[in-house]
Amino acid sequence: MSAGSFIERLAVCTWSLQPENPDDLVQKVRATGVRRVQLALDPLRSAPKVWGDTGRILRENNIEVVSGMVGCIGEDYSTLESIRLTGGIAPDVTWEQNRKNFQACAAIASKMGLKLVTFHAGFLPSDESDPAFAKMMQRLDVMADIFMVHNILVGLETGQETAPELAELLHKLNHPNIGVNFDPANMILYDKGDPVQALRILAPWIRQVHLKDARRTQVPGTWGEEVPMGAGEVDWRAFFATFKQVIFNVYLAIEREQGSQRVQDIRTARAVVEKTFN
Repeated sequence: MSAGSFIERLAVCTWSLQPENPDDLVQKVRATGVRRVQLALDPLRSAPKVWGDTGRILRENNIEVVSGMVGCIGEDYSTLESIRLTGGIAPDVTWEQNRKNFQACAAIASKMGLKLVTFHAGFLPSDESDPAFAKMMQRLDVMADIFMVHNILVGLETGQETAPELAELLHKLNHPNIGVNFDPANMILYDKGDPVQALRILAPWIRQVHLKDARRTQVPGTWGEEVPMGAGEVDWRAFFATFKQVIFNVYLAIEREQGSQRVQDIRTARAVVEKTFN
């Protein structure tokens, strides 16, 4: 795969740009120099008067939507412990509303013709004797079925488990509609192993990649630090060398969730991809 091929598969995560409305999103996407997006679907569900025409507006501005993303309500990312308790589809108190939101977002994604939607499932227990194990397997089945009705693949975000743990769970789950959205920075932020090794282990399930960078924490049990791509601990040359060997035909969506210069940081990420191949 050439540098040009990588550039042609770059996208931007819309939530990284913190847009106020679809027109603002168009202006910010144009400023990044990338013409594809992974679209946050929750605004279209929760605020249709503002966001309901997003698909048409993006299409008329020659911006391609390559996938969607759905969030879960009630999540608290302030600490690793808070997100372990509140993240994804694990909490009983938010499960029913999250299920309804996923159903609504699946219908929106279907109308837009999307073929992939990603989300954070939350911390997945690796021990089958854990009472939460069977519950999470059942809930993942439900979520995957919701999207399979619309012929849309589900991609689980990586990072909250080690790659071998997630691979083992995916083997046990054995659901044809569940893949992986691989995020190398999350492996560092959650301190769950080497991103390049994880990429190789999870390759059979990877349906999309997030391009994001981070530095590992020096204090066990706390968050690492997300930083602009190229300023962190992901070995991008090794990452893309492995990517070329084991993964084909997936989009690479640049994600930036910290800092006040999001457009510039995304442009920097694009430059890192180009430089890696020059």
